[in-house]
Amino acid sequence: MVDRIAPESEIDTILVKVASRCNINCSYCYVYHMGDDNWSRLSKFMDSDTLGAMCVSLGQIVSQQEKPFSVVLHGGEPFLLGKTRLKELLHALREVLPELYPISIQTNGILISNEILDICSYYRASVAVSIDGPKAIHDRFRVGHSGEGTFEKVVLGIEILRRHVDAAFLNAGLLAVVDPQSDPVDVYTFFKEMGAPSVDFLYKDGNHDRLPLGKKSLFSLEYGDWMVRLLDVYLSDADPLPIRVLDDMLKVMLGGTVSKEGMGLTDFGIIIIDTDGTVMKNDTLKSSFNGADRFDEPINIKDGTLIPFIHSNDFLDYKRMQRPAHLNCRNCENLDLCGGGMILHRWSESNGFDNPSVYCSDQMYLIDAMQERVKKLISQYV
Repeated sequence: MVDRIAPESEIDTILVKVASRCNINCSYCYVYHMGDDNWSRLSKFMDSDTLGAMCVSLGQIVSQQEKPFSVVLHGGEPFLLGKTRLKELLHALREVLPELYPISIQTNGILISNEILDICSYYRASVAVSIDGPKAIHDRFRVGHSGEGTFEKVVLGIEILRRHVDAAFLNAGLLAVVDPQSDPVDVYTFFKEMGAPSVDFLYKDGNHDRLPLGKKSLFSLEYGDWMVRLLDVYLSDADPLPIRVLDDMLKVMLGGTVSKEGMGLTDFGIIIIDTDGTVMKNDTLKSSFNGADRFDEPINIKDGTLIPFIHSNDFLDYKRMQRPAHLNCRNCENLDLCGGGMILHRWSESNGFDNPSVYCSDQMYLIDAMQERVKKLISQYV
């Protein structure tokens, strides 16, 4: 009889760092510009031995875990792999992952080609593209290594993706980082005119010691105000563009649940596998301090010990970190919706991760506005 993975150890997402370098140089990137230097010591690409060992471990999880998990190819820039390496990697993954196990690729879009997309289509790997909005907004931060804007190249890649014969499957939507100096109406309109199937928005990385770009203080509402204005244009649209963060918050508010780190009361099981095979915590923790994403007793996927590791106290303590420890959060009436936010946003040198999110004021402002608007909408039909 095959041993089953205990529910508290279940994996939801395995994020695979297939390339440790990037072909652009986003100024807000947590990998290269927020103090962590691990990337500089990693091999540029995941080699065949590491890939083979990883697939053995993934196959074991498939056989021992009842719930399917997703695999996300990440970097750096994953399409730096090129066609041959990409095909080898996806072929190896699909040898152990049935099609109901999603494989997705997060890319900056510049290296998208029809040949690349044909490979993704064959192995059923969807593609999500990072773009922050219209040219003036996008090119403020998402620049090349010489400081040049990347907007036109990204839009060209998105257009190739949209026109592919298998676009209905391949096009997994857009990912944007909020710039509170931009107009959310312009950003929403731009994404909708692009024909995006969906978009998700992220806040810029930061913590109590280093505030996110554009946020004046812990109690200022630059990001919350931006999101409320986005919410209003979204709710007023008769045919709205799906926005994951708003959809998930509304879902929880109406009694549903989500499985997404930093939202709701979920223990989201995510591990990172670096190009050299080292198993890491969520790599966004890099923005807290150098080495924040490393486990106390790190393992390598080539050791063949992933299954025992996800039952270890080291891994279980990491999963429990998602539940906020700060008393203000535990006593908050909106905890089931907010979830305490992302772990990295709670960091301070003095208290570690035992703080409310640096975005607490913004989130409470957004939640209050969302509750008010939902009540008003419901009252129209009662």
